[in-house]
Amino acid sequence: MDTYENLLAAIAPAGGETRAVEDPATGERIADAPVHTTADLDRAITRAQQAQPAWAALSDEERSATLNRVADAIEAATEPLARVLSREQGKPLNGPNARFEVGACVGWLRATAATPLPTEVVVDDGETYAELHYRPVGLVGAITPWNWPMMIAIWQIAPALRMGNAVVAKPSEHTTLSGLALAAVMNEVLPEGLLNVVTGAGDIGAAMVADPRFGKIMFTGSTATGKKIIEASAGNVTRLTLELGGNDAGIVLPDVDPQAIAEGLFWGAFINTGQTCAALKRLYVHDDVYDDVVAALAEVARKMPMGVGLDEANVLGPLQNRMQFDVVDRLVEAAKASGARVVLGGEPDREAPGHFYPTTLVADVDPDNPLVVEEQFGPALPIIRYRDLDEAVELANGVDVGLGASVWSADRDRAREIAARLEAGTVWINSHGGVHPMVPFGGVKKSGYGLEFGVEGLKAVSVPQVING
Repeated sequence: MDTYENLLAAIAPAGGETRAVEDPATGERIADAPVHTTADLDRAITRAQQAQPAWAALSDEERSATLNRVADAIEAATEPLARVLSREQGKPLNGPNARFEVGACVGWLRATAATPLPTEVVVDDGETYAELHYRPVGLVGAITPWNWPMMIAIWQIAPALRMGNAVVAKPSEHTTLSGLALAAVMNEVLPEGLLNVVTGAGDIGAAMVADPRFGKIMFTGSTATGKKIIEASAGNVTRLTLELGGNDAGIVLPDVDPQAIAEGLFWGAFINTGQTCAALKRLYVHDDVYDDVVAALAEVARKMPMGVGLDEANVLGPLQNRMQFDVVDRLVEAAKASGARVVLGGEPDREAPGHFYPTTLVADVDPDNPLVVEEQFGPALPIIRYRDLDEAVELANGVDVGLGASVWSADRDRAREIAARLEAGTVWINSHGGVHPMVPFGGVKKSGYGLEFGVEGLKAVSVPQVING
């Protein structure tokens, strides 16, 4: 796996149905990806179930040591993995993109291996003694999206393995090569059959969530698909962790220095070209600083180069697929038709071979405009003017999702007071979207349920057992 070519060769289909994978920046064919069947899924489940007991029988220290060796293997394969990721997903090699994502896989594996989860003595009063343990679920299904296809896969796979489970992973059909490549490197170290990948579209995912052999399903994706997973798995009472859609709001208070926060606002909104669940997608700015914040943000945005991911100069790439391009295009056009002011961008080349949508800032937009109330999931940020803080909080809370939010202020205590009023699983102060392997992460409302990361993330892929006496 020392080169890009060797990595592609290692994951090349051995037979059966395939489909061509194209670079979203150029339209060029990259390689062929396998299209698996439900029979392939059944075989993957059987392999995983056969491998799981021996893995669970190892000590926690032995499993953690193996995860650290997996991290070593990924780190050694950083360049070929990043190249596969850049070509298939579209994100550039540099900036907070492909190399950053592979590095995050390494860091998350090491943090997951190092996170302590000791036996908890819950009662010891001389008459009653009770301990709380966490046992493996058995088989975990990991269904991952196309925006961060390697990093989010590790978020699901690493804790599942640490706690003694086997895994069947299904990458998005838009980023199949990335999922296969990551697993191929990991399986150089892991016991045979412990981590399996099945590819395909919604039919494979539907079969997974309906299969009673899975003790846990983890899914990152749309709220609509999350609802289907809940329904399909209900008869099996399958444990679920669902990280679903978001439409994160940011509230800027009048005491800020616009120049000081502009770059933080930009990356909060435009990391991964806006294709991030917990990206800043609606920005509410107080009237006193509105024009200055818009100008400062535009100044930063103009300097960020967008283009083909393999060009080392770029930090923004294309949208991963035409479907998402069309969503962003439709929403920006709706804002323009309403009379909103396009400060930057908003004029894509719809005939170009790649799915590039220019970095777009839309000012003076109505708070009920579709660009505001629908999740755009791309490089277009609506900026809404407000005068009354209570109204801004009400608008921020006025959607049916609640993954993240942020408050921007020179007064951190005041910002925390406002943060407590926001309906979101995470609220950041003077930043947006940053995650940490030891800080629990999850949404409220229709952004899903369950927590990932840290101790809570380990518990989520386990079953609790109390031993009395």
